[in-house]
Amino acid sequence: MRSLLYVLTAMAVIGLAFWAYRENYQTQAALDRVERQHGQIADARARLGMLRAEWAYLNRPERLRELAAINFDRLELMPFAPEQFGRVDQVSYPLPPDLEPIVEPIEVSSANGMTEESKP
Repeated sequence: MRSLLYVLTAMAVIGLAFWAYRENYQTQAALDRVERQHGQIADARARLGMLRAEWAYLNRPERLRELAAINFDRLELMPFAPEQFGRVDQVSYPLPPDLEPIVEPIEVSSANGMTEESKP
């Protein structure tokens, strides 16, 4: 009986050692994947920084003015003038087609249940 217990214990130790060995290699592989992902993220951030710098360089006002002057015959772009801008209150917003305007007033009560007529 004792030898059977020794054999089962040895098998359990061998099984646990195999499991730990396999888990160690899976963990190392996962860490390698994470490290590669971090490298890809760093590369993407560097590319994004370079693209932002290129965008800022290409959108310089003096460059855009020069391009507008060169292509004036084709584009007919004019500089902005203050009279081209309007105010927000000058814009008329149409009602959505499915909503009807409210014609009769709605009575609104306060939080304590008193209406405007019942206040002292």
